[in-house]
Amino acid sequence: MDSRVDFPEGPQLRPQSLMFAFFGGHVLEQGPLCVYSGSVIEVLARAGVGEQAVRSTLTRMVNRGLLRRQREGRRMYFGLTPQATEILWNGKKRLWDTGAVNDDWDGTWTLLGFSLPESWQRQRHDLRSRLAWSGFGPLYSGLWIAPGDFDVSALVSELGLAAHVKIFHATADDATDIGLMIRDTWDLDGVGARYADFDKRWTDWLGSSSESGSGPASGSGDPLGTRLRLTSEWLQIIRTDPRLPARHLPAAWPARSAHDTFHRIAEQTEAPACRMAARLMETTPLRPS
Repeated sequence: MDSRVDFPEGPQLRPQSLMFAFFGGHVLEQGPLCVYSGSVIEVLARAGVGEQAVRSTLTRMVNRGLLRRQREGRRMYFGLTPQATEILWNGKKRLWDTGAVNDDWDGTWTLLGFSLPESWQRQRHDLRSRLAWSGFGPLYSGLWIAPGDFDVSALVSELGLAAHVKIFHATADDATDIGLMIRDTWDLDGVGARYADFDKRWTDWLGSSSESGSGPASGSGDPLGTRLRLTSEWLQIIRTDPRLPARHLPAAWPARSAHDTFHRIAEQTEAPACRMAARLMETTPLRPS
């Protein structure tokens, strides 16, 4: 097997992220299947992950309730748990159904206010982390805001904080400078820089690959490894993006170009990556637990 890695320099990708990219792209919609550990090792090698890292990641994901082990003779197979399945379906929706640019904002905001006892430092950290992950930003210390109509009741209940949180859905008064509020609440420079960096690196890589005849559309190179890294990195970026209303962002907001670059390379790699994965994957039906 040629596991040569030829990808653009970029952020360090966690093996678990690449594992999720593999299961989400090539296992999730195939039914309740388990994949032989040797197949997983071979596939992730194409994305630059070594065997020991793959084995350690599989073990950690089993311990975290994200994968199930299933022994068949002397071989070990791994399948998705209900928790991982839900995560992957949500990720799939974010990847393919939700654009990186929010052109459809209806002017509404979701506001979440909270007041926790001083001693609840862990709960406060957990709430802030989950809110940031969901696209909220701190308007003030105990008041967080997100564009659109968010249902965060499940998140609050899961953290056991329903009695300490108040949620509102509202529109801003005309006296509010929404553009200024956005700049004060979110790190626009950081979000924009991640999109611009992604766009430049992958556009440059696509151009150099096409010139050398080794690009994903040429039939050579490694479309499977490319696609795993591409989707993993893109999901990592868009999950840090609150999808702020486009009309209140800079005119040359780089998410638009980066979105087009991602989908162009994803489209080119889809068919050859699926063919390659089908050749490499040894599977067996996942038995009911």
